[in-house]
Formats: sequence, structure tokens, C-alpha cells
Amino acid sequence: MANRKIIAVFGATGAQGGSVARSILENKHFALRVLTRDVTRKNALVFRDLGAEVVRCDLDDAASVEEALKGAHGAFVVTNFWDHASKEKEVCQGKLVADVAKRLGLKHVVYSGLENVDRMSGGKLKVLHFDGKGEVEEYFWSIGVPMTSVRLAAYYENFLTIWKPVKTSDGHYTLALPMGDVPMHGISFADIGAVVSSIFASPEEFVGKAVGLSSEALTIQQYADVLSRTLGKDIRDAKITLEAYEKLGFPGAKELANMFRFYHMKPDRDIKLTHRLNPHIRSFSQFISENQGAFKDL
Repeated sequence: MANRKIIAVFGATGAQGGSVARSILENKHFALRVLTRDVTRKNALVFRDLGAEVVRCDLDDAASVEEALKGAHGAFVVTNFWDHASKEKEVCQGKLVADVAKRLGLKHVVYSGLENVDRMSGGKLKVLHFDGKGEVEEYFWSIGVPMTSVRLAAYYENFLTIWKPVKTSDGHYTLALPMGDVPMHGISFADIGAVVSSIFASPEEFVGKAVGLSSEALTIQQYADVLSRTLGKDIRDAKITLEAYEKLGFPGAKELANMFRFYHMKPDRDIKLTHRLNPHIRSFSQFISENQGAFKDL
């Protein structure tokens, strides 16, 4: 254990970080340091019992970030825009980690990033939960931190919650996602950990690069077809327009509409590379088969 390189994982009690932490635990070349705001949380204690070091870390507290990263070889960094819905706060958190990683000389940071859509579109399209991460990506590289950015596709898990099929008045179900006939990339966050572990194992291939991750790309009707076959329900693409989606009125509707507008631009997601980095990655069909219980109320 003493000879293993320490990988510090931010957000290890959450979805992405938890997946990465579990994969790091299974990699005999690395030792896991779990970073969490609350070291008494059940998820943190589970990792401690499995042999991980568990350290308190708050992304809004520079001293705790510095202490948490001391002696680490590398780090997996994930920030959560939806915690506070502030692009500025997310950028501050990401830049703080970058500055500390630079000062302490970390050898490899894997950052859960995304494109800076605002810059890419010349200011025509703002997707705040993408744009902040894009700014942080650029900052990591600009100050010379050896960093790989992983840019994730849409979460399959969203289909269990906010994108769950909705019953219509005539008895069938619809998926109201404004993609038209443009395929949308998807991935389960549970499969991200193995990808990140593979990236840590091959720094010479990935440092300085942005890697787009996707299990597969399906049209909304194809997603609906998979759900129909697996759940035994008649589920269809609602064919909702971007404009109608934006006016649905729920918190974040405009933000997500702009995300879908960006998806229409077909961002770079590398299915072949993702499968190479995690040969056991699940298809949407496999994912839904394993999670049928989430639809028992349909």
C-alpha cells in the first residue's frame, strides 16, 4: 500500500466521484483518498471500511483543499453546478483546485469538464453548467497542470428521474426531449470510474487532452423503442420543439434547452475510445434492464 500512488477523489460520496473512487480502489497501482465535506457520511464510512483514506475537503475552503491534496500523485475533480446554480462559483472552485494542484506539483489531474459553449458559439448560446467547466479546463492547461478533461455525454440516469416517460391522455407514453432526429450521446455515471482509472494508468496518452465519453448515440425515438421493449409499454418521442421545451417553466428549463441546442451541434464524443477504456460499459438497453424497478409506477 505504501508504494501505491495516491489518487484523491473529489465528490467521492456522489455519483461521478463515487464511481471513480470504487474503480481506484480496485486498481492495484493506486491508493484511494476520498475527499468529502462530511467525513461521517455513510458513503464515506463505507470507503474507509474498504481501506481508503477519508479526508475532509470543502471546495470553498482553500486551506482544506491544500491539506487534502498534500502527498497525492493525482486527483479526480468534479464540481456540481446544480448545488448552487452559479457559474461564477463553479469557476472559482475549479480554479482553486488548479492553483493548489500546480503549487503541490500533482502529476495528473482528471477533471470532469465540458465545452465552453458560450465561447464556441461566439456568445450566441450560453449553457452555464457547461461554460464554467469549459473555463476551468482552459485555466488548468494555461497554468501548466498536467490535466485530462473528460467530457461526459447525457446521463442514462436522467431517464429514471427528470426524463422519465410521461403518460398521455390517450394511454401511451412520451419522451419529451427536444432532439428531433439528431442522435443524443448517453452514458451511465456508474461506468465512468473504469474509464477514469484507465486514463490515470496511461498519462502519456491522455495528459493535455479532452476526451469525450459516450456509450452510444441514439435518437429519442430509439431511446423510446428500448424503453418500450424493456418495460412493455407504448413509449414514443413527443417530438417537442426546442422553443416549446424552453417554455415548460420548470427551474432550469432554458438552461437545458440551450444544452439540447448544443447537442444539436453534435459535440465530439468518442464511443470507440470510451469502450476501449471500459470494455464492460453498458448500453442503454442493458442499463434500463438493470433499472426496471425505477419505472414500476408507470
